[in-house]
Amino acid sequence: MFQQAGRGYDMAITQFSPEGRLFQVEYAIEAVRRGTTSIVCRNNNSVVFTVEKKSSELQEIIGSEKIFKVDDHIGVAIAGLTADARVLVDRARVQAQVNILNYDEIISVKDSTLNICEYLQLFTQNAGVRPFGVSFLIAGVDSNGEASLYLTDPSGAMWGYKAFAIGSGATEARAYLEEHYKEDISDEDLKLLPLRTLKELMGENLSKDTCDVAFIMKDNLKFKLLNDQEKEELLAKI
Repeated sequence: MFQQAGRGYDMAITQFSPEGRLFQVEYAIEAVRRGTTSIVCRNNNSVVFTVEKKSSELQEIIGSEKIFKVDDHIGVAIAGLTADARVLVDRARVQAQVNILNYDEIISVKDSTLNICEYLQLFTQNAGVRPFGVSFLIAGVDSNGEASLYLTDPSGAMWGYKAFAIGSGATEARAYLEEHYKEDISDEDLKLLPLRTLKELMGENLSKDTCDVAFIMKDNLKFKLLNDQEKEELLAKI
């Protein structure tokens, strides 16, 4: 008889192993590690999202998005299961509108992240459900003009970063970011840093068709997903 993975302690999300582990959550984290690479960087007032995009020649882009708009001032880059991400993004969008209706002000990036994480955590403690197999790099610019970037985990945990990467190429990307990110990085260099990081991973395979890029810049403060021509112009600079 073969032993099952986790020695049977992975049969239910509510069951801890003797070592204090929740194997279903760890499996969800593994789904994130196997996802396409997503990189987000910020400076004090702007945010840039860049993701690796994989598709066949016959595939439409619908259904394979890895960057989402939550509100005009907040965006998300994902790694993991896109279907799971879509559910969480829809929830975050509703919460952003509820905040405006209730308080007459836009939701902060931190509050939006906390709302997502609280929902994620519920799926680690109820029988009959599974954790969401996705992680978010959620970032934006708050009403005070300050940029923020947070990482969410399938467990419901969150961390703040200045630059970070998730997905299959995360280890190499983080090493590149740690070497090249600077506290006083300008907006123009910020636009290029995630793409340069992705080029380190993809080499000559990086093109307008194999990546997506989005900005929230201090001179506009509106989420903008770049079109093919804008991506080509940006790629020509790296």
